[in-house]
Amino acid sequence: MAAETTNNGALEKDIGPVPQHSNGSGSPMHPQMSAEEHQVARAAARFGYGPLAQVNTAEARLPPFGGEFQPGLYKPVEGRKFGNPAPLGLCAFALTTFVLSAINMGARDLTAPNIVVGLAFGYGGLVQLLAGMWEMAVGNTFGATALSSYGGFWLAFAIVLTPGGFEIEKELGGAGPDFYNSMGLFLLGWFIFTTIMLFCTLKSTVAFFLLFFFLDLTFLLLGIAYIQRDPSGMPNTKVQKAGGLFGLLAAFAAWYNALAGIADTSNSFFIFPVIHFPWSPTGRTRRAKTDREEA
Repeated sequence: MAAETTNNGALEKDIGPVPQHSNGSGSPMHPQMSAEEHQVARAAARFGYGPLAQVNTAEARLPPFGGEFQPGLYKPVEGRKFGNPAPLGLCAFALTTFVLSAINMGARDLTAPNIVVGLAFGYGGLVQLLAGMWEMAVGNTFGATALSSYGGFWLAFAIVLTPGGFEIEKELGGAGPDFYNSMGLFLLGWFIFTTIMLFCTLKSTVAFFLLFFFLDLTFLLLGIAYIQRDPSGMPNTKVQKAGGLFGLLAAFAAWYNALAGIADTSNSFFIFPVIHFPWSPTGRTRRAKTDREEA
């Protein structure tokens, strides 16, 4: 039963290689199983036999997976009494980013982003921050850092835009050079932070990497749009729209990772592919298996 509990969630999310571990007698685990093989092996493990029956639950590592917001090999959380917080944080980020990015692209001729204030406070801010704190509780340092930070970003962004609240824009002389330059520096600072996060996803999955790659370009382009303004002194519209486009891509990438984290055999007829990089631990294991088969 311990083997089933340990491997169930991971292999339902990503039918990929099972980490090779010894059962104490030097007998290695099978490196890869299909979905059907996994189901059979899991049932057999209940009776103490089969490839999943000998997993060392104290040492087993699951493959990187954006649905768990884990960019590297990680331990399963045994006996966890609460759900995976990553999809909640991803959805909170995605919806708030989607609305702001649509406005940055001029959807429905909208120009003022004030409608985002409510989302930024309630969903992208508070809910995402809470999801980040739950990531801390399950021992996911990357997830806690990223989700909590972007929750803080949305709270800070909402504070800046709150009409008549903190009067930040008014104190900077209204919608003018000082405010635009300040906003540009604010966004470029988040570009630097996102770049750091991006480096940590290089050994994970393509879907996970693309989320941070698109977001990184979003912050960069929006920061440039505010600092390198057009001749009228307004934020550069073309660059701002380009930033909005990458923001939309980041939002959909976040939703995709969230969906991959929510969908399993209990609620979906199929598992959403996340595609591992060939140099990732999973990619290397698959390549080694293929090389052995060809030999």
